[in-house]
Amino acid sequence: MTETDFLTAFNQPWNQESPSNKFFKDAKRPAAVLICLYEHEKSLHVLFTERATHLKHHAGQISFPGGKAEHEDSSLVETAYREAREEIGLDTSHLRLLGQLGEYKTISGFAVYPIIAKYEKPLDIETNLIVDNNEVASVFHVPLAFLMNEDNYFTEVIRRNNNQFPVYFIPYNNKMIWGATAGMMAQLQQHVLNILGK
Repeated sequence: MTETDFLTAFNQPWNQESPSNKFFKDAKRPAAVLICLYEHEKSLHVLFTERATHLKHHAGQISFPGGKAEHEDSSLVETAYREAREEIGLDTSHLRLLGQLGEYKTISGFAVYPIIAKYEKPLDIETNLIVDNNEVASVFHVPLAFLMNEDNYFTEVIRRNNNQFPVYFIPYNNKMIWGATAGMMAQLQQHVLNILGK
């Protein structure tokens, strides 16, 4: 998938809402994550982090760089960028903002805004990033084309209090992307697929 293909679809009117939003209506603490695209071997890839195993919340899980909004953040875009600088040492001056997905509410009480941006310089994640080991165990990337293929998504329906919503799973190599992170990617994948066709 080329950048032009992706942007053509992504920039179409957004009409999807996370199924979790109806279930977690009281999730109101603002937060943002960065879905960072970059060129690798002539195709677009997406950066992911693996959270440190000693963390109190979501230890060892796959996530995007991000976190709760702080008072000093001028916007939720700044929240996502700041967290990316702090967690993985990403030079956010090289990011080109593409847009954001709709609000994604989580069981932990956060209303998360996924910010999508492209890193405009060559990026070697082994040498160009400075990982904060207090928060992040590792950084890895997944081809955008893989993430835009609905065959790579698996779901399990969770039922609580007469409500139900899907939890998404994306196996990739020896990693398992799931939960809110996979849910956000599923929203993006479904939107792009609806525009471009199967």
